Amino acid sequence: MELVVSNSRVSGRVEAPPSKSYTHRAVLVGAMSDGARVLNPLDSADTRASARCARALGAKVTSEDGDLRISGVGGEPETPDDIVDCGNSGTTTRLFAGTASLVDGLAVLTGDESLRSRPNGPLLSSLRELGATARATRGNGQAPLVVGDSLEGGETTIDGGVSSQFISALLFAAPLTEDGVTVRIDGTLKSRPYVDITLEVLEKMGVGYGETDDGFRVEGGQTYSADSFRVPGDFSSASYPLAAGAVAGETRVANLYPSAQGDEAILDVLERMGASVDWDRDGGVAHVSGDAEALKGVEFSAADNPDLTPTVAALGAAAGGETRIVDAEHVRYKETDRLEAMATELGKMGAVVEEERDALYVDGDASELVGTRVDGRHDHRVVMALAVAALVAEGETTIETAESVDVSYPGFADDLGTLEADVETRG
Repeated sequence: MELVVSNSRVSGRVEAPPSKSYTHRAVLVGAMSDGARVLNPLDSADTRASARCARALGAKVTSEDGDLRISGVGGEPETPDDIVDCGNSGTTTRLFAGTASLVDGLAVLTGDESLRSRPNGPLLSSLRELGATARATRGNGQAPLVVGDSLEGGETTIDGGVSSQFISALLFAAPLTEDGVTVRIDGTLKSRPYVDITLEVLEKMGVGYGETDDGFRVEGGQTYSADSFRVPGDFSSASYPLAAGAVAGETRVANLYPSAQGDEAILDVLERMGASVDWDRDGGVAHVSGDAEALKGVEFSAADNPDLTPTVAALGAAAGGETRIVDAEHVRYKETDRLEAMATELGKMGAVVEEERDALYVDGDASELVGTRVDGRHDHRVVMALAVAALVAEGETTIETAESVDVSYPGFADDLGTLEADVETRG
């Protein structure tokens, strides 16, 4: 599918979709409990992959009035009958690799071509340290992954600089082990807010944990227990309509309440760039207004908020001055290499972007955005960020592989239309 966006002014109100990060975690812990109801879940390609994994491990997951009703396995996942298809969801693969390592037999987790290119070596190494079988079929740390043989627990040290999902996977499996798990983090933990989401979910589901000087400790023999879990709105997805308001008019985005999500940092970024920002935390509505000509570049560290990188890159191409995205090497290990993708595709539109191993520098003063054909790289965040840039590009921009927005924000194109953008889908 192609998304065609023309130079537009935007105005209006939309609702942020439910959080993808919270939905994944709620499905997992619901499946490992005796049962739970997940309220306001995100229905997307990635979260459906997590539901498939939950079913493969023995849980029953059904949709009921927009919620998910889960009949869980009570902490005893079953060995899957077949290979488990995680689609394009790296989060599903990693989080469920930890839980699937608890089965008596072996589970095989794989997915599409993009997923099979992403690194999992540190997680597999830690699972082996904790007594499980854990290997990649090709010996390269990439899916297909084979895990199982009853994870026992113990102590492990893991690199904190590749993906916070590795730490979350260990934390979710830990309470269901006999010995519990101590996770020591080597180096700086990137994307800490995502681990905070995991800790919040553990607590809400009745699992205790402790923080140590260099990591976390979760005692074994615990159970997941909660009647229901409500999923909040997603700040990562909301970053696109919020950014649209900053560069091309004004937008109001509802369903945004305070939570552990680090990507609420987009509001600070927009304010620092010169947009008008007002967030009613009690009412859950963020209002952003602005104009590209009045925005100025800022420095943004992607260390804790890697998913905002494409959004900030697009904002930098529209703003004046230089936007510096730093601490960003781990952004290369997503659905695609997002640093290279944004540098190349924004470059096609006339942006001047310098790419380094762990950084992007966008020269807004030298950039003159014009509509053209760009490649979304089968990456939902690249597609949506390019759509933001297209709002202020001269003429019409055609974004290929736009069907990938179904991963996190299936209603994105419709919401752009609600905001009065000139947008259409083709194919």
